[in-house]
Amino acid sequence: MEQRLRLVQGNHGRSDKRESERRRIAVPGQIVWKDDRGTTRIAAVRTRDVSEHGVSVECLGGMPIPPFRLVYFQIDREARAMQDLPASLRKASVLSAVFRVGDCQQSTGAPTDYALRLLVEPRRSQDTSTADADVAALCAAR
Repeated sequence: MEQRLRLVQGNHGRSDKRESERRRIAVPGQIVWKDDRGTTRIAAVRTRDVSEHGVSVECLGGMPIPPFRLVYFQIDREARAMQDLPASLRKASVLSAVFRVGDCQQSTGAPTDYALRLLVEPRRSQDTSTADADVAALCAAR
């Protein structure tokens, strides 16, 4: 009996699963968080790409940020008016979670790349709100 191995691309269809478009935008910003001792820390960053629910940043300086830490992410005030910037990033600050930390630099011992998950309310589609209205009408009828 002959066996055959079929290779499948690992990221096949991945881009189709995203809820919102990822855009390459480079704007300055900062990440603010509290360390283990409760001291407020700030790191200057520059965005690499952004979406409605996440952002990838390059850290320009500051202390290392541990993975899964809750942080406040903010785009510099002058850059918040950019048309290509998602609405969630136009706010003064957005509560976020560090969900990926890049490799550490040899010179500083700190990571330069971080990926943040923006903790924002997902937008509801028209179909979902219509379904919710139908459920509410059924409950009211009982």
